[in-house]
Amino acid sequence: SEYPAVVIPVHTQHFTMLQRNLIYTGITRGRKLVALVGSRKALWIAVNAAETKQRHTLLRWRLQTE
Repeated sequence: SEYPAVVIPVHTQHFTMLQRNLIYTGITRGRKLVALVGSRKALWIAVNAAETKQRHTLLRWRLQTE
């Protein structure tokens, strides 16, 4: 999905969300405007966090029950 504008909060208070793949996904969704709101330190942490954390979405279970 794409959107005309995307605003991405990037703050150290949400350190569990500071992941490179999430920043990349947010930036690539903006068609005309992408705004990163927060601190440079938080962005630096996110860009340097190359490892992805395991997500517990129950997606496999949801797909099997359909």
